[in-house]
Amino acid sequence: MLSQHFVQDFGMAVRQLREVRNWSQEQLAGHSDLNRSYLGEIERGQVTPSLITLHKLAQAFQMSATELIVQTERISLLRESQRLRLAAIAG
Repeated sequence: MLSQHFVQDFGMAVRQLREVRNWSQEQLAGHSDLNRSYLGEIERGQVTPSLITLHKLAQAFQMSATELIVQTERISLLRESQRLRLAAIAG
């Protein structure tokens, strides 16, 4: 389950980075040499990208693969803090 959350958070990071640049999925596909429908699956957290895909996306965003993972980790931490906040309210 934790790994599925990470895959979803990675997809959210990709979507956020794409939207900050005002790129469509088609434009990101062109910059990263990836299929547009595959990018949609990544953004929805439906597939687990390979290291090669991570590298291609990072290059498209002109960042390191590490920076892309750090962006994913930020989203994961935010998700966890929201979960804990909701649990404290409910509990």
